[in-house]
Amino acid sequence: RVGLVAKARLREAASLLREIAKWLDERGIDAIFEDETTRTSNFKSERKQLSKTALPKAVDMILVLGGDGTLLAMANRIVQANVDIPILAVNFGSLGFLTEITLPELYPSLESVLAGTAGIDHRHMLRSLVHRQNKVHADRLTLNDVVITKGALASILDLSVSVRDQFVTRFRADGLIISSPTGSTAYNLAAGGPIVHPAVEALVLTPI
Repeated sequence: RVGLVAKARLREAASLLREIAKWLDERGIDAIFEDETTRTSNFKSERKQLSKTALPKAVDMILVLGGDGTLLAMANRIVQANVDIPILAVNFGSLGFLTEITLPELYPSLESVLAGTAGIDHRHMLRSLVHRQNKVHADRLTLNDVVITKGALASILDLSVSVRDQFVTRFRADGLIISSPTGSTAYNLAAGGPIVHPAVEALVLTPI
């Protein structure tokens, strides 16, 4: 079972979605569409459709058509669903640091997945917890980054960074980006931070 997800309002994807579903049918594989994909791409289908929240629990893999933002959003949904399934990400004319597979490589990549010869690239994720008065107010998992930032009219922030009980550094800034290697090509890069190879076991701290 393969879940199909396309970038929001990507109408050009409609014909390709039909083609992919037919290709999967011919190989005895169920194609299940994310409902927002069919709605915003103006793609009409009688096939099974599920929400972003429900889709990860119903499939064995998700095929994403879009850019890095579409991939990151789907990765977060998979984590929230507490399942461990791979994503095959195909670049569809958007920024593609993470979505490396091009359209001509789509079907050879799918063939490789079905043959069991495709490699799986494991990525580190971040968990962030917000504590206030000894209570946890937020608990999130994410693939790319965690950003501490001020309100629209707030003054500059004084931020102190420690690793376990060891003080590391202090920043006076508008905010701080804590990025995984995967997220180093996102907000971190825009703020002047370094690009880090995904295999590096490190976090990137970039003041804003």
